[in-house]
Amino acid sequence: MQAVDERVKGAFAGRYELERELGCGGAATVYLAEDLKHGRKVAVKVLRPEVAAALGAERFLQEISIAAGLSHPHILPLHDSGEVQGFLYYVMPYVEGDSLRARIDRERQLPLEEAVRIACDVAEALDSAHRHGVIHRDVKPENILFQDGHAAVADFGVARSATRSGGTWRTDPGIVVGTPEYMSPEACAGEGDLDARSDQYALGCVCYEMLAGHPPFAAATPQAVVARHLADAVPPLTTVRPDVPTNVARAVLKALAKAPADRFSSLQTFADALRAAAADQEEAVARSVAVLPFANLGGIPEDEVLSDGLTDEIIGALTRLEGLRVASRTSVFTYKGKSQDVRSIGAQLHVRSALEGSVQRAGGRLRVSVRLVGVRDGYLLWSERYDRELRDVFAIQDEIAQNVARALRVILSDEERRALARVPTREVGAYECYLRGRQFFRQTRKKSLQFAREMFQRAIAIDPGYALAWAGVADCCSLLNMYYPDSETDLGLADEASAKALALVPELPEAHAARGFALWRMKRVDEAVSEFETAARLDPTQFEARYFHARLCFHEGRLERAAELFEEAARARENPEARFFAAQACAALGRKAEAEAAYRRALHVVLQHLELNPDDSRAATVCAVSLCRLGDREAGLSWAERARGIDPDDPGVIYNVACLYALEGRADDAIDCLEQAVRAGFGHKDWIAHDPDLDALREHPRFKTIAWHG
Repeated sequence: MQAVDERVKGAFAGRYELERELGCGGAATVYLAEDLKHGRKVAVKVLRPEVAAALGAERFLQEISIAAGLSHPHILPLHDSGEVQGFLYYVMPYVEGDSLRARIDRERQLPLEEAVRIACDVAEALDSAHRHGVIHRDVKPENILFQDGHAAVADFGVARSATRSGGTWRTDPGIVVGTPEYMSPEACAGEGDLDARSDQYALGCVCYEMLAGHPPFAAATPQAVVARHLADAVPPLTTVRPDVPTNVARAVLKALAKAPADRFSSLQTFADALRAAAADQEEAVARSVAVLPFANLGGIPEDEVLSDGLTDEIIGALTRLEGLRVASRTSVFTYKGKSQDVRSIGAQLHVRSALEGSVQRAGGRLRVSVRLVGVRDGYLLWSERYDRELRDVFAIQDEIAQNVARALRVILSDEERRALARVPTREVGAYECYLRGRQFFRQTRKKSLQFAREMFQRAIAIDPGYALAWAGVADCCSLLNMYYPDSETDLGLADEASAKALALVPELPEAHAARGFALWRMKRVDEAVSEFETAARLDPTQFEARYFHARLCFHEGRLERAAELFEEAARARENPEARFFAAQACAALGRKAEAEAAYRRALHVVLQHLELNPDDSRAATVCAVSLCRLGDREAGLSWAERARGIDPDDPGVIYNVACLYALEGRADDAIDCLEQAVRAGFGHKDWIAHDPDLDALREHPRFKTIAWHG
């Protein structure tokens, strides 16, 4: 507890009993005090001596009287003000509830509807003040307090003590008002004349932080933050938090326009735009669902692939329905095996409903129980029990998806109904092999990819007409060729398998995506692009088509298009590598603010992924690089060592660690890793020749003499 300066305490004796210091800012120190006359707790703000001297008592008291006249439900009123023994002060109610700063620190990202409600409360309070000739000048989370669940703007004191002239406010030279993270560009530039749109920009920063978990601009020093407000583009909110509705993001971005003329005409207009955008979203959010991992009631580990596979298939089927938002696999599988109330899960995933289920195999029969509940009140929306032959698994999936859509009032098109009813194979054994292959395909390690390919080939042996399994073989081979390019056999098989998948089902999106990937690896770039575009047209939610198309563009140096496609891929399926490469593309384009936001999102997603897949060495390197790019070098290098420990002989992992060491200035360690990567079979000579991450090594004698194998 900070002691109260005795001189200050003595100055207020008999009127206010100062108990302790609550905080100290650039303009004033605030104390918790007892109002002896009225018997209540208050907050007494005492101006710092240099600020008081610059303003002067007469001017301060004149200006503070204007603020004292403000009356609005969302403005914390001024009780008193004055001068005592040379101290200029003003008095506000003491609010025991949270500040917005405390909520953001605790929750990081606020629910959309809560953030919009708070922003609108604050906007209307500020708009009322502006209409009475008062500007706040220091809007920030610390100055937004909560009373009875509603936001109230505090500190209409020294922040707006300025000379009013012609609808603008002028701050005198030598008085620094504002907090760098929330200062408008015109305030950062030191312009004397400011209007109400400066407060609007500050509230835009606060709104951005409520949704993203951090302000739009951050840096190591206040001067660097100011420079970013003046020069940098605002990182897109939808990159940092993809579930933010486009119209809400647009409204916040407009409030954050560099030029005041490009912002809203008033804060009331800003509030109206936010409310309208949120209302549009309300109906869409009502049709949102998280498919939680189905429990394997049989307890047999081998059946886990069936319960997980059924969950995956239902997620995939629902994701393809227009008008329904479905939580990603990465996010829902973090709850696997955990007991957690659906209300908290719904709040964390920003959905209105959750599908829970269990699976039990009994000989040749399959028992599936499902229940769809509203996450706000736990109300049961729909439930069903299925006791069918195992071969009816596809019919069960179809019925579950259709009933969820019906319960959430999603109207299916005829094509969507046909797609749900489509059966990829009649052989349950082939289907189980396929599910196991998909399970291992996600891990991207060499042995995992080889095992996944074997599972897909077993599925084909059972059902030679299983087009999805042929596409799976092709994808495994193409990935093996991309990550471990020492095997021409893999590329030949990718060519054969992808062509077979297309021949079996010409309109299968997965087959076109697999064909595009194989063609790219065979350096038939134009044909590959055509196949990727066809896959994306056939299925707007197709992840692989967009992701590998983006990788192709990144490799070809078409960075703008690569960044767009990585973002599209991540929206189709939350994936750490898609987020990471989106950040890499933005960084290569010099879009620092967007890159930083994308690295933050990549880090969030990859940590979720690593919770489910702790042995994914490539994901660990994504985590390492993202942390280093965000300034946490110690944690980043620790993850790099962890990645090497997981897969000490994986050439791709070793190469990525080498790049990280090069960026961190550890030249000898970087070259040691490069030499080891080459010995382990790393065959991408063009990467070493042109990768900008290695530029710091190019004049190093050892770099020039790296011995190539093969």
